[in-house]
Amino acid sequence: MSQKKQAIQLEYLDRGLIAIGTSEGVFLSWRLLANEVTGHSEKGLVGRHFHVYRNDTLIATVNDSTNYQDREGSAVSEYYVCAVLNGHEVDKSSIVKPWENAYYDLPLQKPADGVTPTGETYTYSANDMSVGDIDGDGQYEFFVKWDPSNSKDVSQKGYTGNVYIDCYKLDGTLLYRIDLGVNIRAGAHYTQFMVYDFDGDGKAELMMKTAPGTKTITYSNHKEVVAYITMPNEDIDAGYCHDDDYRMSSEDYFNYIVRLFENWHNHQEVRTNQWPSSLEECFGISKKYSYPLSKKDAEQLAAYFIDVYAPSRHQRNNLRDFEGFILEGPEYLTVFEGQSGRELETIHYKPGRHDDGLMWGDYAMPRIEPGNRVDRFLAGVAYLDGERPYAIFARGYYTRATIVSYSWDGFTLKEHWYVDSGWTPMHNPFNDNPHPRNGTSSEFGSITNQGAHSLSVADVDGDGKQEIIYGSATIDHDGSVLYSSVDVMPPQSAAPGTIAKLGHGDTLHVANVDPDRPGLEIFMVHENGRWAPYGYTLRDAATGEVLYGEYADKDRDRGIVGDVDPGHRGLETWANGFGLKTAKGEQISMDAPGTNMNIKWSGDMTTQIVEGAMEETPIIRDWKKGCLLTATDTRTNNGTKGNPCLVADIFGDWREELLVRKKDSSAIRIYMNTEITDRKLYTLMHDAQYRTGIAWQNTVYNQPSYPSFYFASDIDWKNVPIPSFWTPCVNKE
Repeated sequence: MSQKKQAIQLEYLDRGLIAIGTSEGVFLSWRLLANEVTGHSEKGLVGRHFHVYRNDTLIATVNDSTNYQDREGSAVSEYYVCAVLNGHEVDKSSIVKPWENAYYDLPLQKPADGVTPTGETYTYSANDMSVGDIDGDGQYEFFVKWDPSNSKDVSQKGYTGNVYIDCYKLDGTLLYRIDLGVNIRAGAHYTQFMVYDFDGDGKAELMMKTAPGTKTITYSNHKEVVAYITMPNEDIDAGYCHDDDYRMSSEDYFNYIVRLFENWHNHQEVRTNQWPSSLEECFGISKKYSYPLSKKDAEQLAAYFIDVYAPSRHQRNNLRDFEGFILEGPEYLTVFEGQSGRELETIHYKPGRHDDGLMWGDYAMPRIEPGNRVDRFLAGVAYLDGERPYAIFARGYYTRATIVSYSWDGFTLKEHWYVDSGWTPMHNPFNDNPHPRNGTSSEFGSITNQGAHSLSVADVDGDGKQEIIYGSATIDHDGSVLYSSVDVMPPQSAAPGTIAKLGHGDTLHVANVDPDRPGLEIFMVHENGRWAPYGYTLRDAATGEVLYGEYADKDRDRGIVGDVDPGHRGLETWANGFGLKTAKGEQISMDAPGTNMNIKWSGDMTTQIVEGAMEETPIIRDWKKGCLLTATDTRTNNGTKGNPCLVADIFGDWREELLVRKKDSSAIRIYMNTEITDRKLYTLMHDAQYRTGIAWQNTVYNQPSYPSFYFASDIDWKNVPIPSFWTPCVNKE
């Protein structure tokens, strides 16, 4: 398709035909592309219809869907489909044979076990995934993150193994492996990998945070070829190299604190009288030492801080055992070529950590957690100008919150805009509560403590350009603050009658929840308990206004939305402890579905839930019909979060596929629904909100992706937008 002015750049996709043997023959499913749609009917979209061929023989003409049940098919049958335009066949698909099972296993090459500096052995399991077309053939390749068994939450001490990102063809060919190296810690908060065609050449790139030691491993003639990323010249001149290891031992951390204390008199906040001039005043003890501190005095104060003061603040403050964190050294953002894994450009990650979290509030709360708030990363992809994708990388959300957007033209990363709340002021960095305070920036200070353990991307104001939903705040497409939501604290809260931010939370969903009001809604579960106005909210996505919500005296953790009860108009919402509600906030039941991940699985466009965490076998459950699928011999990821590797519309019709790892991580098992549906809709990957959602699904606490329109059993087909888009043309030799 040729490029049109003001049209959005989307992916060229092939027909995505899949054949699966069933007890009733062979089930076939394929894509309708958005540019093939010409209108709508009462039951679906209309446009091209399709001829279905088995063994070169026309067996069916399909008008009302993009799937077909061939009752005469067998395991040896071969199929293809052709679109029909003005009575002529066009766009013949590839020829496919039925899957051998009711699922497809994508073979993986598991990394070898490793050993930490303290002698702990660790193993690997497949974790988060993403997809992108790296060669322009219209078919997705699969990116797999390998998580070591000792990966850590950002607040947990201890060494971790290296993180790897693999790129596979669907047949299991490993194209390359990126080893992030010892200077990137393993855990859900550290590595988000954005796979997208950022420069519009028809081939996806890969962007993520890197560090000295990050390298690409390719395979040729059974030999490994290693290429390290290119460190900036100023870092090389400063003596940094790829052999550096910035992981801290407990002794390293003690010495780090000694150096901090030796230079206390030079700290910016001390010089400007924002913080006490003596550490004794910070710790609430009598002044004993002269400043600048000698090394001996700094060591004595460091020992007091670690052995006496910290444990007095909280019983879990065992800083003598603090180890495994990376609190120093360069940090980078690297663009890799998706097809080869070749590094294209490396720049410094913005902003840098500045310190080990002291300025970020990591020492201020009763739980002293160096390296926690400072290393809260988020990432995404957004069409900020309504036409092409930009990369979004962020750091921080409890206190200082920063977000930067980049364009990639195939040669250079160019900063588009930068949002920085500024530091949250503290009177004493070792005993304070900076969370509720605004940052020092007059423009962006209101977004502190509003972020979530994920982000979302959507056009919330209807101007054709996507915004960044940063938890309880939203950043407009131009980098300004669209709003930062607040409300009045209720009588039973910690500060009745005062105005407070809605605040941080674990769970964030942006969708057309209520089809009877204009625009999108945001459903979020909040974490601040007695210090927040609500435990959960449904908000107007354009304004941040609370449509409904309820107070909670503690963190209610999780929640989700979906059409789980088609007897009620709109998507239902539910949060832990509050039960199931309608889109208007009316109580349906105090019982509710699970909250791990939802999936658009059913042919009637209702929503199902993926359940199963830890060592449980994953299932797909319908709130009304019960268990629809048991994914035997597989597991979900991320502990109690119970996330699949990916839930996305990667091939076949508009329904999502479930991608989970085999129990031994020898393969990714892909499940597709083989239920016939008469609902005809273009692939969800041609909806920009949904497609960018698949890109950021691997961000921290994985959240599902939602299209920009109302998707439910009572969908109004006339309101399904038909995007004006162009797809890059790739010259294939």
